[in-house]
Amino acid sequence: MMIELYLSKPLWGDATNADSGDLRMPLYDKLEKIIWGLITSEGRSEARLWLCESISSLSSITPPEQRDLFTRLLKSKPRKLDIAAQVFQMLFERRPQKAGLILAKKSRKLKRFFEGHPKRILQWFSTFSIAGDSAHGKGAKSLAQFAFVNRDICWEELEWKGKHGQSPAVVATKPHYFLDLDVQLTVENFLENIPEFWSSEEFSESLKGGEILSVDNKFFVDFFLELLYEDNLQEVWEVVGQFLTDESFAYLCQHLLIILDERDLRTLLLMLQDLLTRRKRSLNFDDTSYWLEIVICKCGDQVSIDQLFLLNALYNKGRLLLRLVHSEETEEKVKIDDLVLGICTHTSEAKSLASISNELLKSKTIEVMKWLGLLSWSLLYRLSKECHTSESWEALFVSNNIGFRKSDIFGTELDGTSEKSELDFVEKTVTKGKRKRRQNKKNKRRRNRDFDEFSDEDLLHLDYSDDKFNLQSSSISWLLSSDGYSTSWSLADLPEHLSKHCLREWMKQTFEFM
Repeated sequence: MMIELYLSKPLWGDATNADSGDLRMPLYDKLEKIIWGLITSEGRSEARLWLCESISSLSSITPPEQRDLFTRLLKSKPRKLDIAAQVFQMLFERRPQKAGLILAKKSRKLKRFFEGHPKRILQWFSTFSIAGDSAHGKGAKSLAQFAFVNRDICWEELEWKGKHGQSPAVVATKPHYFLDLDVQLTVENFLENIPEFWSSEEFSESLKGGEILSVDNKFFVDFFLELLYEDNLQEVWEVVGQFLTDESFAYLCQHLLIILDERDLRTLLLMLQDLLTRRKRSLNFDDTSYWLEIVICKCGDQVSIDQLFLLNALYNKGRLLLRLVHSEETEEKVKIDDLVLGICTHTSEAKSLASISNELLKSKTIEVMKWLGLLSWSLLYRLSKECHTSESWEALFVSNNIGFRKSDIFGTELDGTSEKSELDFVEKTVTKGKRKRRQNKKNKRRRNRDFDEFSDEDLLHLDYSDDKFNLQSSSISWLLSSDGYSTSWSLADLPEHLSKHCLREWMKQTFEFM
């Protein structure tokens, strides 16, 4: 049976387009429940991870926008201590000098950092060098310089390991004598008797590079959290804001979104919706990286976190969903086979989206987005299962008015396949097929891992009509009118390309009508 892509120009409201949406909705509902069960079968963490990955891929967020977005999150109630702590961890790693400059201005507060901590004292102040002042570590250098400049008030506080002390004149000519200094006792004397040292220029200068942060990272994270939230120090907020501006949006998301609980993730998404709607830019349907933006922008406060998990999986993780499906028991796959077939073929005479969606367009926007996603994924599933030969693909192109011509660029150049890798895969899949048949339900997670070893290309070339792994040649490719003949599409990538092309066209048609 020929697969209909519903790409004809819709005639919205045409009475001749008998609406079958009411007949399809039970099928969509059942398919949604099965897919939701798949993506949450091991908990919700994987669905959260997928959503966070998709958010990090948003390409239109400008540096000032990302700064405002994350700053608003940090300032929201209750205090986001865990998120702020992660920001400072990142700041210490990527921009230690920025934190060091603030520490230099707050140097007297670091007296408590060393009080009662011999290990910290030795880590920071004991790095004296035989080569003298220029080669001393920063902490040791600050101690030596301060001692010389203020020898009249502090020289007696220096403790030496030898039988007698050293005079300033002797140490000035032989700076390596500082190697004989009992650093721990000397610094403890300074803590008790020389308060001037902790606010001195020498000690302050030693902090500017930020190297001291590595002595005890946790202490300094807590130190900066206090400056941020307790003291509400404007300079710290400015440094954080500059850091959030300078780093890429992807980097910030990858390190911050993963630690958000679902409530904070929802808060961030509402802030993102506010940011996107205030732009008043036209929606970009052509770039798939914008599709999540469209969902957030159009649905916003009416979409739950569960719905976002589902929509993101349907829109952006179609191939991963295929993997999950084919790691399930036969009974589940049979259910999906029947549902997908029913969704894609219920109205065999339909030639446009209008014939199957008039009734659905009366629903909330989020329901329409979900319906389009389920239809697109059903198409991906069916194309992956049924179209394995060049003849079947070309018949599909003709029946759906998609222009095509054979490409002289072979799949090996685009997707890394070759006759050798194809043969290797056949051998590997046969071995894995035998092993999988020996596994029982208790080893479901292991089957998932085995299946994950297949590439996306391998997955889309499996013949699902029986239990044998039957690989088709991937050397054939086409140029298509769907993207202006700009890319050579192999058998491996056609199902995803066409399902996404259809989703793009359906969204354009739907939102134009709405």
